[in-house]
Amino acid sequence: MEDLFFENEQKNIDAVATLAGRMRPQTLDDIVGQEHVIGKDTWLYNAIQNDTLSSIILFGPAGTGKTSIAHVVANTTNSHFVEVSAVGGTVKDLRREIARAEELLRQYEKRTILFVDEIHRFNRSQQDALLHAVEDNVVTLIGATTENPYFEVNSALNSRSHIIQLNVLSDDNIKELLNRAMKDKRGLNKRYKIEDDALDSIVLLAGGDGRGALNILELAAGLSTDNKITSADVKKAIPNRAIPYDKNQDMHYDIISAFIKSMRGGDPDAAVYWMARMLEGGEDPKFIARRIYILASEDIGNADPQAICVAQAAFKAVEVIGLPECKINLAQAAIYMALAPKSNAVVEAIGKAVAEVKHGPVRYVPNNLRDRHRPGSEEYGEYKYPHNYPGGWVDQQYLPDGLEPGCFYKPSERGWEAYRIDTISRDRH
Repeated sequence: MEDLFFENEQKNIDAVATLAGRMRPQTLDDIVGQEHVIGKDTWLYNAIQNDTLSSIILFGPAGTGKTSIAHVVANTTNSHFVEVSAVGGTVKDLRREIARAEELLRQYEKRTILFVDEIHRFNRSQQDALLHAVEDNVVTLIGATTENPYFEVNSALNSRSHIIQLNVLSDDNIKELLNRAMKDKRGLNKRYKIEDDALDSIVLLAGGDGRGALNILELAAGLSTDNKITSADVKKAIPNRAIPYDKNQDMHYDIISAFIKSMRGGDPDAAVYWMARMLEGGEDPKFIARRIYILASEDIGNADPQAICVAQAAFKAVEVIGLPECKINLAQAAIYMALAPKSNAVVEAIGKAVAEVKHGPVRYVPNNLRDRHRPGSEEYGEYKYPHNYPGGWVDQQYLPDGLEPGCFYKPSERGWEAYRIDTISRDRH
């Protein structure tokens, strides 16, 4: 009777569940993509299949299958499976589940698998509450997080868990999910047909998010008037594409890194693309302008001394003009930086000079450079005023004793610095 009641309850739940919820994988073979971690020859596949799973932390973008893997474990394990959400869970909740796990282990020799969704949202004290239970094998932890666990999860928990990274689903993976949902009895059960353009639109809009793709499909199906899902239905369902971007987490740092490296590498198309991703994701334009400002000296320097002026102008434009028009100024600056000749001689020079100051011996100002406004300064030796000599240059000591010209600054052979190499060499010889 309990099974009958359970089946009826499950039917009631399925009746109101979303398409993504109804299509959640039940077995390992239902999982789409992630063959590198859940393929048939992998440790994770065999551990789930043989019910020998040890603690894991699943790390990856939204909609890549973290929760699905946990629910497959729930459906296949002989262990007691319990789920706690880090969004509303408390230390009290964790301690209650751990106490229950200890009781099951002691009385019935039954293991407990504890699934903590969004584990990065637990604070340190909450994560610490899990530590001894995981360490003593009272619970087997499955943690799921969209953030890098090496930064967001207790290092002690990390060291006691397999960290498994899931990737964004490919377009083919998304199409497989959609086609399965169109046919499956749990899904749309062949009640609809979908045009190829509509399928492609959903794949594009989903951006590798399987759950997001199924949500879009469900919305578009609800707008269909003749059981045929068209690209117009998809457009009505999702009029504006939501670009994934988190201003405080991994994606933020990945995209700004790509932006900087594209300018450094001389690719103007990539530079404006990554800049557009940031702006459309809601990034503060001043943050972008500051990165351009830094790159102008760090990666261009005196190979093109105008670069820092362009960067300064772009930053000022952001302050004075603001969005949306300042996008044009930022784009001009980013393209200029990408096309400018590159040199890291400036950053190398200051780095070496700082290292010398910190770790080298105390060095004194050469006598000829010392201040002349004190008694006895006539004994310091002659300071040669460069403007009194042809070319405005004269050979004399500027560095402290023990350091030679060229010890810090080594100009590149590009742009304005290439010209200065010839001038410096001619003047010194």
